[in-house]
Amino acid sequence: MDQEVDVMTTKLTVSVLGTGIMGAAMARNLARAGHTVHAWNRTRAKAEPLAADGVRIAGTPADAVRDADVVLTMLHDGAAVLETMDQAASALRPGTVWAQSTTAGLEAMAGLAGFADEHGLVLYDAPVLGTRAPAEAGQLLVLAAGPVEHRERVVPVFDAVGARTVWTGDDSAAASATRLKLVANSWVLAATAATGEVLALAQALGVDPQGFFDAIAGGPLDMGYLHAKAGLILEDRLSPAQFAVGTAAKDARLIVEAGERHGVRLDVAAASAARLERAAAQGHAHEDMAAAYFASFDEQPDA
Repeated sequence: MDQEVDVMTTKLTVSVLGTGIMGAAMARNLARAGHTVHAWNRTRAKAEPLAADGVRIAGTPADAVRDADVVLTMLHDGAAVLETMDQAASALRPGTVWAQSTTAGLEAMAGLAGFADEHGLVLYDAPVLGTRAPAEAGQLLVLAAGPVEHRERVVPVFDAVGARTVWTGDDSAAASATRLKLVANSWVLAATAATGEVLALAQALGVDPQGFFDAIAGGPLDMGYLHAKAGLILEDRLSPAQFAVGTAAKDARLIVEAGERHGVRLDVAAASAARLERAAAQGHAHEDMAAAYFASFDEQPDA
């Protein structure tokens, strides 16, 4: 449920670890909000453009987190987060707030919570919903769980990167925000896969996709997301990615694993993971996840 937190405008020193599609946008919006931002990325060249926005580029994770009020992690997966935080450990101060925004999955979040306890960090489980465009506009939906008594220290960060924060609980170790993120992503991935298969079948049967769009227009089967993802395919706008095939494949596997851990078989999520992995193997890993469309073909068609 949503929960209002009354805080005064606070300027913080925020370290952003990981400056890919989402992390770079978050770092820029934090700087625009007046916070002091230090950023690190494994490939430094990807972080360097942030210097033009007033972000200090650090050479190591430890250098990035030194003197930080809040550390924000937005990396590929849980393993990358743990490795990076291990590298930063010598410079982390006990009591530092850690906003963990990587989609890491339930098993990894348990390990990250253990790391936070070991180093005296105040952990917030804080994945986000949104892709490149809302991230750049500071319009992400932040899903967050963590202790009530320290929220005033992290809310300014969430306000800078998101349009709204949904609080799911006060125990970050329970990973309630990550659980909600996996549920939401399962719907996003299913809808993306369905869009690609509709267009692939239409091409195979010689059906103009516009005929399908006209048939469902204005009814309960019509949805903006369908048109948005179909447009990327039909208009060959798959790069730059809003959300990349490779990252989506990772998330799909996390969803399948979460289902298996809790006795639920997720056939659609498993098929989506396989499609995304096949598209990545075909050379589409860095394109938008709508490029899973190409996994329907043994030979690559004209979109």
